Amino acid sequence: MSLYKTSARRTLPRFTLALALGTLLAGCSSLLGGGGSGESSTIYAPDPRVAPDPSWPHADWQLTLSPPTAARMIDSFRIAVRPTPAELQVYRGASWSKTPTDMLQDTVLRTLEDSGHIPAVARQGSGITADYKLVIDLRRFEADYNGNVLPAATIEANVKLIHNIDQTVAGSRTFLAAQPATGAEVAQVVDAFSVALQRVSAEMVGWILASGNAHELTHETPRR
Repeated sequence: MSLYKTSARRTLPRFTLALALGTLLAGCSSLLGGGGSGESSTIYAPDPRVAPDPSWPHADWQLTLSPPTAARMIDSFRIAVRPTPAELQVYRGASWSKTPTDMLQDTVLRTLEDSGHIPAVARQGSGITADYKLVIDLRRFEADYNGNVLPAATIEANVKLIHNIDQTVAGSRTFLAAQPATGAEVAQVVDAFSVALQRVSAEMVGWILASGNAHELTHETPRR
Protein backbone atom coordinates (compact mmCIF):
# COMPACT_ATOMS: atom_id res chain seq x y z
CA MET A 1 0.00 0.00 0.00
CA SER A 2 1.45 3.33 -1.05
CA LEU A 3 1.82 5.73 1.86
CA TYR A 4 3.73 8.98 1.93
CA LYS A 5 4.50 10.97 5.07
CA THR A 6 6.70 13.94 5.83
CA SER A 7 7.80 15.49 9.10
CA ALA A 8 7.30 19.17 9.80
CA ARG A 9 7.98 21.34 12.85
CA ARG A 10 4.93 23.23 13.99
CA THR A 11 3.35 24.54 17.13
CA LEU A 12 0.33 22.54 18.12
CA PRO A 13 -2.10 22.99 20.99
CA ARG A 14 -2.03 20.33 23.70
CA PHE A 15 -4.62 17.65 23.07
CA THR A 16 -5.61 15.40 25.96
CA LEU A 17 -6.43 11.91 24.82
CA ALA A 18 -8.10 10.23 27.80
CA LEU A 19 -8.70 6.69 26.67
CA ALA A 20 -11.09 4.78 28.92
CA LEU A 21 -10.21 1.33 27.69
CA GLY A 22 -8.60 0.01 30.87
CA THR A 23 -5.40 -1.93 30.81
CA LEU A 24 -5.73 -2.90 27.13
CA LEU A 25 -4.66 0.58 26.04
CA ALA A 26 -2.68 1.74 29.08
CA GLY A 27 0.68 1.16 27.40
CA CYS A 28 -0.19 2.43 23.93
CA SER A 29 2.38 5.15 23.26
CA SER A 30 0.86 6.25 19.95
CA LEU A 31 -2.34 7.28 21.73
CA LEU A 32 -0.87 8.59 24.96
CA GLY A 33 2.19 10.33 23.57
CA GLY A 34 3.05 13.84 24.74
CA GLY A 35 2.09 17.03 22.97
CA GLY A 36 2.53 20.73 23.31
CA SER A 37 4.59 23.59 21.98
CA GLY A 38 7.49 22.57 19.78
CA GLU A 39 6.29 18.98 19.37
CA SER A 40 7.48 17.24 16.22
CA SER A 41 4.34 16.53 14.21
CA THR A 42 4.06 13.94 11.46
CA ILE A 43 1.85 14.77 8.49
CA TYR A 44 0.30 11.72 6.85
CA ALA A 45 -0.77 11.68 3.20
CA PRO A 46 -2.44 8.41 2.16
CA ASP A 47 -2.31 7.98 -1.61
CA PRO A 48 -4.51 4.98 -2.44
CA ARG A 49 -4.76 3.80 -6.04
CA VAL A 50 -7.77 1.78 -7.17
CA ALA A 51 -7.38 -0.56 -10.13
CA PRO A 52 -10.40 -0.60 -12.48
CA ASP A 53 -12.71 -3.56 -12.00
CA PRO A 54 -13.48 -5.33 -15.31
CA SER A 55 -17.06 -5.80 -14.08
CA TRP A 56 -17.70 -2.06 -13.93
CA PRO A 57 -20.06 -0.96 -16.72
CA HIS A 58 -19.10 1.66 -19.29
CA ALA A 59 -21.08 4.91 -19.32
CA ASP A 60 -21.82 7.33 -22.16
CA TRP A 61 -22.83 10.21 -19.86
CA GLN A 62 -20.79 12.84 -18.02
CA LEU A 63 -20.45 13.53 -14.30
CA THR A 64 -19.41 16.32 -11.92
CA LEU A 65 -18.57 15.94 -8.24
CA SER A 66 -20.01 18.48 -5.82
CA PRO A 67 -17.82 19.45 -2.82
CA PRO A 68 -18.49 16.81 -0.13
CA THR A 69 -20.03 17.86 3.17
CA ALA A 70 -19.18 16.71 6.70
CA ALA A 71 -19.40 17.84 10.31
CA ARG A 72 -16.56 20.08 11.43
CA MET A 73 -15.05 17.52 13.81
CA ILE A 74 -15.02 14.90 11.06
CA ASP A 75 -13.58 17.13 8.36
CA SER A 76 -10.46 18.10 10.29
CA PHE A 77 -6.74 17.86 9.65
CA ARG A 78 -6.45 16.08 13.01
CA ILE A 79 -6.75 12.27 12.92
CA ALA A 80 -9.89 11.31 14.83
CA VAL A 81 -10.05 8.30 17.13
CA ARG A 82 -13.08 6.92 18.99
CA PRO A 83 -11.84 5.05 22.09
CA THR A 84 -15.37 4.50 23.40
CA PRO A 85 -18.74 4.80 21.62
CA ALA A 86 -19.51 8.18 23.21
CA GLU A 87 -16.02 9.70 23.01
CA LEU A 88 -14.26 11.23 20.00
CA GLN A 89 -10.66 12.40 20.41
CA VAL A 90 -7.61 12.99 18.20
CA TYR A 91 -4.12 11.51 17.99
CA ARG A 92 -1.36 13.74 19.29
CA GLY A 93 1.57 14.73 17.11
CA ALA A 94 -0.14 13.59 13.88
CA SER A 95 -2.28 15.20 11.21
CA TRP A 96 -3.59 14.67 7.69
CA SER A 97 -2.12 16.52 4.72
CA LYS A 98 -5.67 16.99 3.38
CA THR A 99 -9.09 17.00 5.01
CA PRO A 100 -11.05 13.72 4.91
CA THR A 101 -13.61 15.14 2.44
CA ASP A 102 -10.78 16.11 0.08
CA MET A 103 -9.15 12.69 0.44
CA LEU A 104 -12.39 10.90 -0.37
CA GLN A 105 -13.32 13.13 -3.30
CA ASP A 106 -9.80 12.99 -4.75
CA THR A 107 -9.74 9.18 -4.60
CA VAL A 108 -13.19 8.79 -6.19
CA LEU A 109 -12.40 11.34 -8.91
CA ARG A 110 -9.05 9.78 -9.78
CA THR A 111 -10.56 6.29 -9.84
CA LEU A 112 -13.26 7.41 -12.29
CA GLU A 113 -10.77 9.32 -14.44
CA ASP A 114 -8.30 6.44 -14.59
CA SER A 115 -10.95 3.76 -15.15
CA GLY A 116 -11.67 4.66 -18.77
CA HIS A 117 -15.31 3.74 -18.09
CA ILE A 118 -16.78 7.26 -18.36
CA PRO A 119 -16.22 9.86 -21.11
CA ALA A 120 -15.85 12.86 -18.77
CA VAL A 121 -15.77 13.47 -15.02
CA ALA A 122 -14.65 16.58 -13.15
CA ARG A 123 -15.19 18.67 -10.06
CA GLN A 124 -18.19 20.98 -9.96
CA GLY A 125 -17.36 24.32 -11.56
CA SER A 126 -14.84 22.86 -14.01
CA GLY A 127 -16.94 23.96 -16.99
CA ILE A 128 -18.00 20.59 -18.40
CA THR A 129 -21.66 20.03 -19.23
CA ALA A 130 -22.56 17.07 -17.06
CA ASP A 131 -25.61 14.83 -17.16
CA TYR A 132 -25.27 13.90 -13.50
CA LYS A 133 -23.69 15.24 -10.31
CA LEU A 134 -22.43 13.30 -7.32
CA VAL A 135 -23.24 14.54 -3.82
CA ILE A 136 -21.29 13.04 -0.89
CA ASP A 137 -22.06 13.46 2.80
CA LEU A 138 -19.16 12.09 4.85
CA ARG A 139 -20.51 10.80 8.16
CA ARG A 140 -17.50 9.08 9.70
CA PHE A 141 -13.74 9.15 9.16
CA GLU A 142 -12.21 7.86 12.37
CA ALA A 143 -10.21 5.12 14.05
CA ASP A 144 -12.88 3.26 16.00
CA TYR A 145 -11.96 0.81 18.79
CA ASN A 146 -15.56 -0.42 19.15
CA GLY A 147 -14.60 -2.48 22.18
CA ASN A 148 -11.62 -4.13 20.48
CA VAL A 149 -7.92 -4.13 21.36
CA LEU A 150 -7.00 -2.49 18.05
CA PRO A 151 -8.92 0.20 16.14
CA ALA A 152 -10.45 -0.06 12.69
CA ALA A 153 -10.18 2.76 10.16
CA THR A 154 -13.86 3.53 9.67
CA ILE A 155 -15.26 5.51 6.75
CA GLU A 156 -19.00 6.03 6.28
CA ALA A 157 -20.56 8.20 3.59
CA ASN A 158 -23.95 8.69 2.02
CA VAL A 159 -23.82 9.24 -1.73
CA LYS A 160 -26.49 10.59 -4.06
CA LEU A 161 -26.39 10.62 -7.85
CA ILE A 162 -28.48 13.54 -9.12
CA HIS A 163 -29.81 13.84 -12.68
CA ASN A 164 -29.02 17.44 -13.65
CA ILE A 165 -31.85 17.97 -16.14
CA ASP A 166 -34.73 17.38 -13.73
CA GLN A 167 -32.81 17.19 -10.40
CA THR A 168 -34.21 13.74 -9.64
CA VAL A 169 -32.23 11.32 -7.50
CA ALA A 170 -30.96 8.59 -9.79
CA GLY A 171 -29.61 6.65 -6.86
CA SER A 172 -28.76 6.93 -3.17
CA ARG A 173 -26.64 4.62 -1.01
CA THR A 174 -24.65 4.63 2.22
CA PHE A 175 -21.17 3.11 2.04
CA LEU A 176 -19.26 1.82 5.06
CA ALA A 177 -15.77 0.38 5.35
CA ALA A 178 -14.10 -0.63 8.62
CA GLN A 179 -10.53 -1.79 8.02
CA PRO A 180 -8.80 -3.21 11.13
CA ALA A 181 -5.36 -1.76 11.82
CA THR A 182 -2.44 -4.15 12.29
CA GLY A 183 -1.36 -2.24 15.39
CA ALA A 184 -2.18 0.75 17.57
CA GLU A 185 0.60 3.02 16.30
CA VAL A 186 -0.55 5.99 14.22
CA ALA A 187 1.33 4.84 11.09
CA GLN A 188 -0.44 1.48 11.26
CA VAL A 189 -3.80 3.19 11.65
CA VAL A 190 -3.04 5.40 8.64
CA ASP A 191 -2.22 2.31 6.57
CA ALA A 192 -5.67 0.98 7.48
CA PHE A 193 -7.26 4.26 6.35
CA SER A 194 -5.52 3.89 2.98
CA VAL A 195 -7.07 0.44 2.52
CA ALA A 196 -10.48 1.70 3.68
CA LEU A 197 -10.31 4.56 1.16
CA GLN A 198 -9.54 2.04 -1.58
CA ARG A 199 -12.48 -0.17 -0.61
CA VAL A 200 -15.01 2.65 -0.31
CA SER A 201 -13.91 4.36 -3.53
CA ALA A 202 -14.01 1.13 -5.54
CA GLU A 203 -17.52 0.34 -4.28
CA MET A 204 -18.68 3.90 -4.99
CA VAL A 205 -17.34 3.97 -8.55
CA GLY A 206 -18.95 0.66 -9.48
CA TRP A 207 -22.24 1.84 -7.98
CA ILE A 208 -22.07 5.27 -9.68
CA LEU A 209 -21.57 3.75 -13.13
CA ALA A 210 -24.29 1.14 -12.64
CA SER A 211 -26.80 3.62 -11.17
CA GLY A 212 -26.26 6.16 -13.94
CA ASN A 213 -26.68 3.53 -16.63
CA ALA A 214 -29.85 2.20 -14.98
CA HIS A 215 -31.31 5.70 -14.86
CA GLU A 216 -30.42 6.30 -18.51
CA LEU A 217 -32.44 3.23 -19.52
CA THR A 218 -35.60 4.58 -17.90
CA HIS A 219 -35.24 8.30 -18.68
CA GLU A 220 -34.72 9.73 -22.10
CA THR A 221 -31.88 12.23 -21.99
CA PRO A 222 -31.32 14.57 -24.95
CA ARG A 223 -27.82 13.96 -26.29
CA ARG A 224 -25.52 16.81 -27.21
